[in-house]
Amino acid sequence: MISEKDFIATQYSSISNDGSFIWSAPSNIALVKYWGKKENSENQLAEQIPANPSISFTLKNCKTITILAFTKKEDTTSFSFDLLFEGKPKEDFKPKIQKFLERIENYCPYLKNYHFTIDTQNTFPHSSGIASSASGMAALAMNIMSLEKELNPTMTEEFFYQKASFLARLGSGSACRSVKGSVVVWGKHEEITGSSDLFGVEFPTQIHPNFNNYQDTILLVDKGEKQVSSTVGHNLMHNHPFAEQRFLQAPQNLSNIKTILETGNIDEFIQLVESEALTLHAMMMTSMPYFILMKPNTLEILNKIWKFRNETKIPVCFTLDAGANVHVLYPESVRVETLQFIKDELVGYCQNGQYICDEIGFGSELIIDN
Repeated sequence: MISEKDFIATQYSSISNDGSFIWSAPSNIALVKYWGKKENSENQLAEQIPANPSISFTLKNCKTITILAFTKKEDTTSFSFDLLFEGKPKEDFKPKIQKFLERIENYCPYLKNYHFTIDTQNTFPHSSGIASSASGMAALAMNIMSLEKELNPTMTEEFFYQKASFLARLGSGSACRSVKGSVVVWGKHEEITGSSDLFGVEFPTQIHPNFNNYQDTILLVDKGEKQVSSTVGHNLMHNHPFAEQRFLQAPQNLSNIKTILETGNIDEFIQLVESEALTLHAMMMTSMPYFILMKPNTLEILNKIWKFRNETKIPVCFTLDAGANVHVLYPESVRVETLQFIKDELVGYCQNGQYICDEIGFGSELIIDN
């Protein structure tokens, strides 16, 4: 069984003075939601451990592209980096990166040997209400692992991706699901081979063709800042009156969706995915303090989707993150009809009429390695 200690880099067979890499990493949308972290265990190395397993679709078009340039330096007592967003300094992002580097220092002790220039950009509009922490932290983790592979060229591909997912998790929990694979499981689950609380794993069995190229149109209902941060939201699960029941429900739902993805039962997929989305919001509405993360237009969209599906029998459904935006999920075979429905009936509920068309992707991608 893999433990945190297996990811501690201890020796290097090579030296690298300078260079750069460019990786892209996508966002993802959870089908069975991760909401709540385990409280600190006796093992002080462990952080960002999920209270329940989750499973997500990896997206294709909504991604972060990050350039990591590095130069060896003499002073190795502290981290040294410049942070750019779309080529311009972004000072308010730096504390999060600093905290991330501090979290992963035990596993990547070589980081203080270099000055880094991190230049990152998103393919989706900034402040669009789409969580960019997952794609951003995954892209940064991939770059860091490219540097580590230069220092240790004998590293296996399996270890490379496992550790990248492990590191990404320490920046943003769901980022570990943005590293590799179209459908990714994070969290130990007895029916998922190789599953772990420490990193995400690709769905281990064949997915039914019904879910090939599954579509996700993201309706941007509210592009403002989150009403409540993910960290605060996860912490609200501690002592939540319904948390225990939720943490029993999620593994069962993951078992159920495993069967659904293998058999191609879209009706059951719709029922489970929508229920999971509403459960996440119900947990926030019943926490203390309590929050309503949907907006009036979110509810209008959900009701429109239910009405359209009932009248046309076209298998369109929704899921939600911890916010107001709506992910409209549907098979590629009904893409034309669904997009027409979105344009005719749903776009009016979006802020400035904005929406993004996406679909299942494959994970992170190395763009340049030099």
